[in-house]
Order: sequence, then C-alpha cells, then structure tokens
Amino acid sequence: MRLLLGVLAFVERVGNRLPHPFWLFTVMAGIVVLFSALLSALGVSAVSPVDGETVRVRSLLSAEGARVVFGDAVANFAAFPPLAVILVVMLGVSVAEAAGLLGALLRGSVTRVPARWLTFVLALTGVTGSVASDAAFVVLIPLGGLVFGAAGRSPVLGIVVAYGAVASGYNASLLITPTDALLAALTTEAAGLVDPGYVVTALDNYYFSAASAVVLAGLITLVTEFVLVKSVGGADEGCPDAREELGSTALTDTERRGLRNTGLALVAALALLAAALLPTGSPFRGPSGGVLDSPLVTGVAYVLGILFLVLGVVYGRTVGTLPRAKDVPDAMAAGVRDMAPVIVLFFAASQFLAYFGWTGIGEVAAIRGAEVLDSAGVHPILLFLGMIVFSTVLNLLITSGSAQWTLIAPVFVPMFMFLDVPPETTQAVYRISDSASNVVSPMSPFFVMVLGLLQRYRRDAGIGTLISLTLPLCLTVLAGWTLLFLGWWALDLPLGPGTPVR
Repeated sequence: MRLLLGVLAFVERVGNRLPHPFWLFTVMAGIVVLFSALLSALGVSAVSPVDGETVRVRSLLSAEGARVVFGDAVANFAAFPPLAVILVVMLGVSVAEAAGLLGALLRGSVTRVPARWLTFVLALTGVTGSVASDAAFVVLIPLGGLVFGAAGRSPVLGIVVAYGAVASGYNASLLITPTDALLAALTTEAAGLVDPGYVVTALDNYYFSAASAVVLAGLITLVTEFVLVKSVGGADEGCPDAREELGSTALTDTERRGLRNTGLALVAALALLAAALLPTGSPFRGPSGGVLDSPLVTGVAYVLGILFLVLGVVYGRTVGTLPRAKDVPDAMAAGVRDMAPVIVLFFAASQFLAYFGWTGIGEVAAIRGAEVLDSAGVHPILLFLGMIVFSTVLNLLITSGSAQWTLIAPVFVPMFMFLDVPPETTQAVYRISDSASNVVSPMSPFFVMVLGLLQRYRRDAGIGTLISLTLPLCLTVLAGWTLLFLGWWALDLPLGPGTPVR
C-alpha cells in the first residue's frame, strides 16, 4: 500500500504540473506544426492499403499550411463534430436537470430498495448515472452513504460503492447518454482519416454498454460484499442520523407524480418513434428503406436532446419547477453557460485535430504502425490489451474522457482500421480504459469531495483510506470489463444495432 500511495502521489505531482487541457492541445498543435515541417522535408510517406495511394506528410509551414492555420481556423472550430453534438444534447439535458428530473431519478432509484438488493441497485444506478453527467457524482455519492446508514450498514461503504460505480463504470449505461454521442463524434472524425464517409453513431456500442452496466454492477456488488465489507469492519457501522437525513432526500408525493407522468411521456415518445419506423414505406426510414440508416438513428443526438427536453418539461410542469414557458429556454441558456469551459477546450482541440488530419501525420503513423504490427503477427487480443494498458495509465493524468480520446483516437482508430478492426470496436475498448481507473485518480475533481464525505463518518480517513477501499473496485472493474469485451469479441457478438465487433 505504501508503494501504491507513492505512485499515486507521483501521478498527482506530475498531473498538477500538466497545463490546462486548453494549453495542452495548443502546445500539441504547435508541435504538429513543427513536426510536419520536419517530416515533410525528410519526405516521410506511406502507401495506403485502402487505395494504394502514397500518403505524404504535408508541412503547415507552407503557403497552403498557412491557409489551414489562419484561413480555416473558424471553419475548423465550426466543423468540429463533438461541438454541435454535445450542445444539442445538453440543451435537452439542461431542461431535465433544471426541472429536477435527473436528481429525482437518482434518488428514487435507491431510497426504497429492499436491503438485500441495496448494493446492486446502488451500483447499477451509479453506473447508469452517467446519463446525468456530473450530477451523478454530486447527488448519488452522499445519498449512497445515507441509504447504507439508514439500512444499518456502514455509510462509508455506501459512499465507496456509489463513487466506484459512477467513476469506474462511467462509460457503461443501460441508457443512451450524452457521452455516447460525444465519443461517437470523435470516433467518426478519427475514422474519417481512412474513410471520409465512415459514420459512428451513439447507438453503435449500445448492446455492449448496456450489458457492461449489469456486469459491472454485479462485480462491484461481489467486491463490496466479500472484500470491502471486511475492510470497513464495524467501527462505523450504521448511522443514527441517517434515517432522519434520508427522509429529507426521499421523494415527495408530488415528485413521485412527476416521475409517473414522465414515465408515461417516455412510453408515448418511444411508441411514436416505433410508429415512425415500423411501416416499410415510412418517410422516416433510410434511403434504402432500412432502419439503421434512418434519420432518427443517424440523428440520434438530436432525438436524445428532444427526448430529454420533453421529459424535463413534463416533470417540471408537474412538480412546479418549470411553471412558465419562458423557464424552458432559460434553462437551456443556463445549460449552455455551463458548457462554456467545454467550448473553450473544444476550440483548441479542433485546431489540433484539423492540423493533425491535414498534415497526414496521423494516417502515415497509423499505416506504418499497422504494417509493423501486421508483419509481427500481433494477435488482436494483444492489441486490445496494449491499448487498454496505455489508455488506463494516461487516464490517471488526463481524466477528461473527451480530451483523452481526442488525443489518441486519430492514431488508434485508423491504425486498427488498417488491421481490420472496426472503429466501433476500438471505441468499445476505450470505454474500459477511460473508466476503470477514474476511481483512484487523484486528478479527478471528485476525489477530494469523496474524501471529505468519508471524513464525515470516519474522522481519521485519509487518502490511503480512500485508495485502499477503491483500488479493489478499480482492479476488478478493469479485469472484469476487459474479460467481458474479450468474450464478446470471441463470440462475435454485435456491439450495437447492426454493428459487428469485427
């Protein structure tokens, strides 16, 4: 444990010295500019196995490159796929959050659960809670301590279960989440380096993500009941004030009525979508008459945003949190204001990706890397494991999933495509490595918050206490989720509707 704490302290020191992601992407963009000039001068190139054309590195320190850097800066930002996707989805999510729907769903999921199912339900709610983004951390983690305390169990254990589920299972969910749309947009951009017409949608990992949510909840439950419960012991068993505090977080009759109306609205919305897609001659079907290429599927980010908007309005009107029509656009505007830091980050990221794609460095690196791996006869399983290890370590320093995927997707996605691994599969592998180590990363913005919550119930709790309780969850989730993926790949199961794993 002392060695592990030393490693994590080192990670924290290194991470704290890293620049803000905005500056990180800006520096990386500058490196691409200089590197492109050097590689172009050296005549670095590669032959694409797709069309046999020679891909040469182009210099940004040229007249044509200057047009990309200066003339296309605004276009680079406007064309950055995740920008529009995340804004459209968050317009709807912001209404649902302002109405109180997301918080009510999280509270309602765990406050009236039989004791024997408490750990599993809390874990499954935490894993699926990524649909509420950061609200899942803020609402569910302290609530986990309260519901465990009210059930006569250790509040510390409840906090750890909730934190481990939300953090380590962030990229798995029973529902389609904003993260699915964001990752799909970045994967599409990376796949475009090889096939400009390739599109990855938010549904393309859904089967794997939903199954992962159930499996991870089961794994977290097993580790909690057979390992962590022994570590926590009985020193802080139960919480005398938990039942009283939990009463203030329980759903009111009005909130329950709001959730009931929201559920009816959800059923009606899904029925409308089904009615629009089922008729063979429906105008909502794709050009070939199929469902998977229909505008409702390819435009799932917009559909998701509208769905959150409608459900938020129904809930808000029922409970009185959105009594007036003007409250809806006000909530949407507040959500956009909250997205300001992401928009700033996306500006720098969009320039980096535009430079990287235009120069051809990513494609050449992917081709050359694929050639080396292919000639060495590296088995795909080793490729997946190598990527998981690399990204897991990187995730300790860069906990933002979108920032990390923006950095590595332009290399891994094309390289794996040249080795006949679909982009959707590479994205599924990334889900594992981007989530599992979140729970032990001292760079996580919620790490200190969880430590403070632990100290409420155990005054002597420190970083070592938190690490000792979350490390078993991290390792189990990482190993179990990896094995789930490898089994999925071996059985050649679809990752999503019409999405093969290989």
